Amino acid sequence: MTAVDDRPMTTDVVEFFENLEVPEGYKAELLRGEIVMMAAPDVVHNDIVEAVLDQFPRRDWRRLQTQAVAILQETSEPLPDLVLIERGVGPRAGHLMPSKVISMLLEVVSKTSVERDYGIKRSIYAAGGVPVYLIIDPIVGHCVMLTEPTGAGEEADYEVQRVTRFGAPVPLRPLGIELDTTEFDTYKGVRPHRLP
Repeated sequence: MTAVDDRPMTTDVVEFFENLEVPEGYKAELLRGEIVMMAAPDVVHNDIVEAVLDQFPRRDWRRLQTQAVAILQETSEPLPDLVLIERGVGPRAGHLMPSKVISMLLEVVSKTSVERDYGIKRSIYAAGGVPVYLIIDPIVGHCVMLTEPTGAGEEADYEVQRVTRFGAPVPLRPLGIELDTTEFDTYKGVRPHRLP
């Protein structure tokens, strides 16, 4: 018996995703053709995003939360927790921000997003040429700054990785900012992992 692949073609998946009605309290993103739905984040998560926002002056930066990102040559429309773009750069309308105009993407790891944030999104953001991908992980209490994207498709990755424990500053040299992490809290009662 021959198996039949009844999955929609790439353009059909993108069209389906863009017309998807997401229930209130959830967000959805498209990651290499797979639609992933997530529940609303924890307060710890939101407090971390707010603490980061406060350190990037609005006069210099567009600080876009849950902004869909267009990654060329990928069937992906990720929805990072924070997108940073220099003020005056990028489109002023539309639901997709091209990865080529982004200075930094930030993901705060949730209890269910560990593998996605450290794995597939790392590869997707590198493939999109995003110069800085910052993973803030309240499960294990550290930040992972990834720079110098290289490669394409699933083989794409970042050449430089720097891990900083919560409480120590993260030197975001490409952006001219040293990120204060002293306000970052951790999730309680969550089993730690060994990533990155």
